[in-house]
Amino acid sequence: MEIIKIHQHQGSDSTASLLQITDDKKSMDHHDRDRTVQYSSFFRRFWDPSPNSIISPRFIALCFLVFIYYIGYGYLQELMFTLDGFENTAWFLTCYQFLVYAFLSFIHLGIAGLDQRRTSYASYILLALLTVMTMGLSNYAVAYLNYPTQVMFKCCKLIPVLIGGILIQKKSFNRYDVAAAFSMSTGLIFFTLADSKVQPNFNLYGVIIICSALVADAAIGNYQEKIMREHHVSNVEIVFYSFMFGFGFVLFGLLVTNNFFANFEFWNQHPVQTYGYGLIFSIFGYLGIDIVLTLIKEYGALICVTVTTCRKSITIVLSFTLFSKPFVFDYVWSGLIVIFGIYLNVYSRHQTAFNTKIVSIANILFNSRWWPRILAPVTSRTLSI
Repeated sequence: MEIIKIHQHQGSDSTASLLQITDDKKSMDHHDRDRTVQYSSFFRRFWDPSPNSIISPRFIALCFLVFIYYIGYGYLQELMFTLDGFENTAWFLTCYQFLVYAFLSFIHLGIAGLDQRRTSYASYILLALLTVMTMGLSNYAVAYLNYPTQVMFKCCKLIPVLIGGILIQKKSFNRYDVAAAFSMSTGLIFFTLADSKVQPNFNLYGVIIICSALVADAAIGNYQEKIMREHHVSNVEIVFYSFMFGFGFVLFGLLVTNNFFANFEFWNQHPVQTYGYGLIFSIFGYLGIDIVLTLIKEYGALICVTVTTCRKSITIVLSFTLFSKPFVFDYVWSGLIVIFGIYLNVYSRHQTAFNTKIVSIANILFNSRWWPRILAPVTSRTLSI
């Protein structure tokens, strides 16, 4: 009887152990299935052709257009300034560019059916003056600055935007914005110092010009935001009136300073390098603005900043490659400091979205079936002897 009881007891223990192993195996299989589903759903989300996927055909097309338009824009801008004497016609280029922008935005207004002006002419006149300062001084600075240095300065618009937001809109900024501005300033200082060491024709006047352009650009951003918030004005309406009035201001300035006809004669002597390149340069710039606004609207500021930062990096690399320039490693690490500041700025404005994406990516990586089993949750199991 005792032997039978012992065997019965051992049999029940063995059955219980087998049942526990089976349950554990089912639990692990279920966990593997969950990870596989999560893994496959990530890749469906990643490659799905729908507009909401991370890399949809539309997103790829928009990124491709951003790279084509702005890399072409930067290349043509630097290429035009390689023509001897072209640096003296920088404001004539701005006048020509404003004319093309005004014409394209007028067509855009007609297509969109926006024929009703929503704010006063006085607002647009002030906006046009700021736009003239921004784009005119940016074009003018190319004659005095290394092009990559100019691009790095334009990446750091946050610094005057932060100051302008405090002065114009009485905004308050958090510690991430301040840290971003400090990071950008530090990176810019070292990038400019590196430029001054290797560029024999480095001109501090160019730094003053591009800084003035950034100040005007900061005022534009804050003033545009104020107009759009108060009067619900569309982007294309702002672009049209800003560049229409801006064209008039630049043309008037060229006539008053007696530079218009001299510049006009110079351009007529080199029609392909001036009118031809300038037209493509202006079209690329206008279309690039529209694509960037579309990216922000459909995919958010974080994705847009990532795309445009990559584009600017490629523009700088191409500038060093296609146009012979001395290079030092200081350009790299100072540029990385500026990029860090850019992402600090994005994080300060989109902390929730940023944190959600980080957690999502971490979950995807650490729950992937390709990771070692040690990352899987451990379940205790009882084995029979």
